[in-house]
Order: sequence, then structure tokens, then C-alpha cells
Amino acid sequence: VQLQASGGGSVQTGGSLRLSCAVSGLSLDYHALGWFRQAPGKEREGVGCMSSGGGSTDYADAVKGRFTISRDNAKNPVYLQMNSLKPEDTAVYYCASGGPTASSNSSTYNNWGQGTLVTVSS
Repeated sequence: VQLQASGGGSVQTGGSLRLSCAVSGLSLDYHALGWFRQAPGKEREGVGCMSSGGGSTDYADAVKGRFTISRDNAKNPVYLQMNSLKPEDTAVYYCASGGPTASSNSSTYNNWGQGTLVTVSS
């Protein structure tokens, strides 16, 4: 199983970025996918998650209404669309896969990709 997050970069406050998570070796029809981030000096936190099959998503309060997780089908990348970015969104973003139930608890995810850095300047 391999996951690879990409699409990070530098933007100004209010800007947008779309991150991609390429998944191989498992089907997202049967596995949930989560997005997490870790800012410098802070603990990793959940950003959002998508249930197996893509039927439902959930988001952390800090990003609700600004971030959206989507995918076209089980073989395509999973996307994290980030709008109205704020300096506090600056972090390394990771995607991870786990069991069938989406969760914001990172311990439920057993496959992690390398992160991609998002920097938001004021």
C-alpha cells in the first residue's frame, strides 16, 4: 500500500490550494481516507476524513466550510480542496488510509503517505 500527498505550496491569505492523495494497493471502496496536518512545534491534528466508498465526509471545526474532500472513483486521487486559507493553516499535510469507518483519530489509520508542505503568508 502506498499513499502520496502532493500539491502543496505557498499562497497568500485567502488563497486556495488543492492537494492530491494518490493511493495504490488498496481500494477506497473498502477503506476510509483521512487528511491530517502538523504545524511546526505542534501535534498532528485531523483535518477531515472520507468514509469507505466516499459516501460521507467529516471535517475539523477549524476547516469546516473552507476545506472539501472529494474523489471521482476508487482509482483516482483523493483531493483536499482548501479555500480561504489562513496563516494558521500552514503545516505539512498528510493523507492516510485505514479501516472502513472514517475517523479523526490518527491511530485508526495504518498507512501513511509522505506529507506535502502548505505555507500561507499574511
